[in-house]
Amino acid sequence: MAGSVVVCLVVFHGDLPDPEAMWLATLHAGPGWLACAVLAQAASMGMFARVQRRLLRAGGVRMSLPRALRMTYAGNALSATLPAGPAISTAFNFRQYRRAGAPPRLATAVIMLGGVIMTGAYAVVGLAALVAAPGSRALAVTGLAVLAVGAGVCAVVAWRHGASLARLTRRLVRPVLRHRLAAPYAERLREGGAGLRLRPSDWAMLTLASLSNWIFDILSLAAAGRAVGVHTALYSITLAYFAAQAAGALVPLLPGGLGAMEGSLAASLVAFGALAAPAGAAVALYRLVSFWGVVGVGWLAWLAVKADDQDGGRNGERDRTLPALDTA
Repeated sequence: MAGSVVVCLVVFHGDLPDPEAMWLATLHAGPGWLACAVLAQAASMGMFARVQRRLLRAGGVRMSLPRALRMTYAGNALSATLPAGPAISTAFNFRQYRRAGAPPRLATAVIMLGGVIMTGAYAVVGLAALVAAPGSRALAVTGLAVLAVGAGVCAVVAWRHGASLARLTRRLVRPVLRHRLAAPYAERLREGGAGLRLRPSDWAMLTLASLSNWIFDILSLAAAGRAVGVHTALYSITLAYFAAQAAGALVPLLPGGLGAMEGSLAASLVAFGALAAPAGAAVALYRLVSFWGVVGVGWLAWLAVKADDQDGGRNGERDRTLPALDTA
């Protein structure tokens, strides 16, 4: 991580804001707004933990909120700081689900469905920002209208020819699902999904929590900006946030998108009208909270999880399974 920072400083030295001006802006940051940034980041992580906890509960497995929070912070630290971190984090979460009493297929279904829900919420927040921004509103609304018309046509076709369409879909998908590489995972997902009895109230909670996860993270960035005098519109901050996320994803070898995310975020804020020094200070404060702070808490949470695993759940935590939920 230190090497990544040094390389980025050398390569982009000429494009960086003046360090002294950034330092002065950081020193004069408003403490109230900084507290809001920290609280918003904690709320974002809490919402992510609640998504996983609700999915487990729908499968009949109970996990306390403190334990879910420890697992969420620890998994994030593993994902952000280790080589092949996302894979290690997934394996860590799978093991914790198993320790909580989830069968292997249910644990697999929770991981996959949780990823789909969070990705869907991510797309919704991004589309909302595009619609809110005057420069992209016409294109975004046109695209959404085309998607809505396409969805309506598909719904009408499914209503009139539902049985034939279902047979055709199964015929097209069956060879892929029966392939020797995909068959074991498809079977696990099918059996695990059957154990997830999601009611309308579950879907409502999962939707709200997943949207709140991204919204609170963006509000943390906005609060860090307000702390140093960046008063860019919220939709502009959201678009800058998504640009930084994309930049971090393009360079997967960097832990947590280190360097790529900071540079992209600062450049995007400047493009939306912020001054270079306050924008750099806002990004530094946001990343101090959302990356370094969360990673630090995450490694402490990992130590707590390991200690709890070694104690066999004697630290006031017992694994237990709920009875099957009645769907009638």
